[in-house]
Amino acid sequence: MRSEQTSLAGRILSQFGLSARLLLLTVLFVMIAEVLIYVPSVANFRLTWLNDRLAAAQIAAMVLDAAPEESLPEDLEVRLLQGVGARAIALRGGGRRSLLAAGDVPPEVGKTVDLRDAQWLILVQDAFDVLLNPADKPIRVIGAGMGVDFVEMILDQRPLRHAMIEFSRNILFLSLFISIITAGLVYLTLQWVIVRPVRRLTGNIAEFSSNPEDASRVIRPTDRVDEIGLAEQALARMETTLADELRQKRRLAQLGLAVSKINHELRNMLTTAQLLTDRLDNVSDDSVQRIAPRLVSTLDRAIAFCETTLAYGRATEPLPQRRLIPLAPMIDELSNLTDLAPEVGIAFQADVPDDLMIDADPDQLSRVLVNVVRNAVQALSQTGSPHGQPCIDISAHREGSDVVILIKDNGPGIPERAKANLFTPFQGSAQKGGTGLGLPIAAELVQLHGGTIVLDEGHGKTCFKITIPDRLAAAEAN
Repeated sequence: MRSEQTSLAGRILSQFGLSARLLLLTVLFVMIAEVLIYVPSVANFRLTWLNDRLAAAQIAAMVLDAAPEESLPEDLEVRLLQGVGARAIALRGGGRRSLLAAGDVPPEVGKTVDLRDAQWLILVQDAFDVLLNPADKPIRVIGAGMGVDFVEMILDQRPLRHAMIEFSRNILFLSLFISIITAGLVYLTLQWVIVRPVRRLTGNIAEFSSNPEDASRVIRPTDRVDEIGLAEQALARMETTLADELRQKRRLAQLGLAVSKINHELRNMLTTAQLLTDRLDNVSDDSVQRIAPRLVSTLDRAIAFCETTLAYGRATEPLPQRRLIPLAPMIDELSNLTDLAPEVGIAFQADVPDDLMIDADPDQLSRVLVNVVRNAVQALSQTGSPHGQPCIDISAHREGSDVVILIKDNGPGIPERAKANLFTPFQGSAQKGGTGLGLPIAAELVQLHGGTIVLDEGHGKTCFKITIPDRLAAAEAN
């Protein structure tokens, strides 16, 4: 039941805006503060009211003492008692006791209130007893007097209760007035300082989202230095970056569409040129024989670049169809890639245990290895090796649930400028004429397996470390 009431209150509050909720909470908190003030105030009001009556009662008793023969006309006694609001007044001091009463003194009282040594907790309790559970019979009030032992009187409690109710009503109206004024000021302040700037932020976000490439929709931060100002600055930076990236992606998409449209014709032209170049092999002219291999090589690279670029922009890699396969035979097949640069004489070494099994898609893993090894072959064919014969060294081993493959070459290494964008498409190529797509494609395929590919610089050579976890380990990591 309590949880339902809490959820109902939450739903009711959610119907109001932030300003309205702050207004209601401010009124509530001010009223709680006024209640805390009211409790001791009403107890003090009752104490003051009774002390005033006791002081008036003592004056009336002193008039009685000053009268000759301690007697007053009955109508005068009645007026004195009515002025005090008491039925009877007794005064004791100097061993004497004086009594002022009109008619018979009530034989029984509903309650005796002694104000001489009353504590605040008792005063608060008595005050709420008067408001909530008033006595039907008159009450007896005893208090200290000036020059006497004590003053006591018997009075009706109803005038006291009416006075306390009137006091409580005034406190309530005053509290409501203060709450409304305070809440209104808080509302206006929050509306001006917080709510309006927040609405400006949310409005800008909605406007920007409708056309995020429009730079004119980026929010202009104000001169504020508080949290709202920091939020405006952060939002402006985010929108500017997002707009730039979206415009760049749109241009790349348009470029990819344009390239795909000319792909067919370009490939036909390159293929025709390649066929014509092949016929140059039959020409015996020395100049033709010297130029023809370079021309064939250039055309081959152009065709490969076109096909690779289109494949990267068009293809979405499928999820790997993984199974346990031996790794050694796949590594041995990579030795044929050294034939791409026969004039260099690249040595190929492999150190892979015959019983090492890897949980991977064989086609995708082969593409990963081919891309990395082909990059090494191209690097060695262009720059050679400063450490003797060019060599590619591949080793593999198991570490727990992971298979680690290390592909090293003894070339001059990767330039520092290329390391930052090594796995970024079109930007990470370190070889002249490279497409910059081999390593990004390899990284994407490795990530589909839940693994990693990094440049491991701890071996002093160009070394790529490929880690492929088993399916269970990859699933737990994801």
